[in-house]
Amino acid sequence: MRKSSYRASGRGIVAQAPCRADLAGGTIDLWPLYLFHPDALTVNFAVNILATCRITPLKGKRIHVRSLDTRREEQFPSFEALSTASRFRLPLAARLLQFFAPKEGLLIETDSESPAGAGISGSSALMVATTAALARFTGRHLTLEQMWVIAQNVEAQIIQVPTGCQDYYPALYGGVSAIHLDADGIHREAVAVLPEELESRFVLAYTGAPRQSGINNWEVFKAHIDGDKRVFRNFERIVTIARDMHQALLKTDWGEVARLLREEWKLRRSNAPGITTPLIDKLISVAARHGGRAAKACGAGGGGCVIFLVEEGAASRVATAIGDNGGRVLPLQVARNGLRVSSS
Repeated sequence: MRKSSYRASGRGIVAQAPCRADLAGGTIDLWPLYLFHPDALTVNFAVNILATCRITPLKGKRIHVRSLDTRREEQFPSFEALSTASRFRLPLAARLLQFFAPKEGLLIETDSESPAGAGISGSSALMVATTAALARFTGRHLTLEQMWVIAQNVEAQIIQVPTGCQDYYPALYGGVSAIHLDADGIHREAVAVLPEELESRFVLAYTGAPRQSGINNWEVFKAHIDGDKRVFRNFERIVTIARDMHQALLKTDWGEVARLLREEWKLRRSNAPGITTPLIDKLISVAARHGGRAAKACGAGGGGCVIFLVEEGAASRVATAIGDNGGRVLPLQVARNGLRVSSS
C-alpha cells in the first residue's frame, strides 16, 4: 500500500481482504431469491488481488478519508460533522465511519488492486477490510460472520439495491467456497481443491469497465420478483449447475467443470441482453483456439473480468492470446487466507 505523509499520534491498523472469481450460482445469493430455489448455493474462490484499509490515528478530532486507487479524498473537522453529512465523495468509508462512530481523529486510507468494474467483488472486499479495520480501531470485537452482515448491509445502503452474500465469504475466509443459501441462514463450506490445480487451469482477464450500467444483477432481480417465468426457469437450472459444480470440484472432474461453465454462461447470456460484449465474445473465441475449454464473465457481466478454464498446460498460451487480442490478463493466484488485520 502506498505510504501516507501524515504523522501518526499512535499505532495504526492495516486490514487486507482478497477478491474472488465466481464459478457458478451468482445472483441467486440475493435475498430472497435463493428462498424460492431449494438447496441453492454459489461456488467461488478467493484470488490474491487485495483490497486494503489503513487507519492512522490523528491528533484532535479531524477525520480524513483518502482513496489511493481512485485518487479521491475528503475531510471533516469532526465525527459530528461527518455524521450529519448527506453526500460523500467516498461513501464506502464514510458510511462505515458513521456506523462505527470513532471517538478520536483518524486518517483512513483505502486501496484496491482490482480494476474498475472488474466484477471480482473489489468493493465487497474493501467493505470487509474497512469494517475489520474500524472494528479494531473502535474496540469492537466482531466475529467474521458479524463482519459480513455489517459489510453487506452498509453496502446495500450505499448502492440502494439488494446485495448478495457470496462476495464477502472469499474476502473473509480465502480458499474455495461452496456457500449454501438455506432458510435457516447462510453456511460456508470449504471445498478441498488444491490451489495449484486452480492456478494451472484458470486464466483471469479484464475486458474493461462495464459500459452499460443497466446490465446488472438488479435488472435480473426485478425480472425474477416480477414473475418472469423464463428467468425463474433459468435460475432453477443455475442452481442445479452450482450443485453439480460443487460436486465436480470435489471430484476434480475438469471435463465436467468445463461443461458446467459453458452451460451457466449460456443461461446467463439469455437472462439479460448486454451481459456479454463483442470483446468478451472475441476473447472466448480466441481462447478456444489456443486451449481454452470454457469461460464466463465474472459478476454481472457487461464488461469486467472473464474467467477461462483451459486445458492442462495451456494457461500461458491462452494468456498470451488473450493479451494479444485486447484483454488484460490479471495474475491468478488462489488466496489461501482471507481477511488479515495487523498493527502498523
